Amino acid sequence: QVQLVESGGGLVQAGGSLRLSCAASGSIFSINSMSWYRQAPGKQRELVARITFLGTTDYANSVKGRFTISRDNAKNTAYLQMNSLKPEDTAVYYCNLLQRDNDYWGQGTQVTVSS
Repeated sequence: QVQLVESGGGLVQAGGSLRLSCAASGSIFSINSMSWYRQAPGKQRELVARITFLGTTDYANSVKGRFTISRDNAKNTAYLQMNSLKPEDTAVYYCNLLQRDNDYWGQGTQVTVSS
């Protein structure tokens, strides 16, 4: 079993920054990818950023140049540095771990960007 715990969400003004963390525990295998998704009210959950165990990254077009995903494999932790935040970034952010074709999700952390 795998547990994911997110932290770092909160309220910030437009143009500000936040850093999200996702700590994974349990049966973690070295070959996996960790991702951040978000879901705004009335909208579908969408991929924000993904990072593989080798460090390859992928971003949604809407966050390229503003968000940076990283990971510390020794700590089984992924991070999402969010800069130049916009009101449209307001959502619940979820951490995801994919390993051996199994998906695991965190409970989500709220990010609210005020204008």
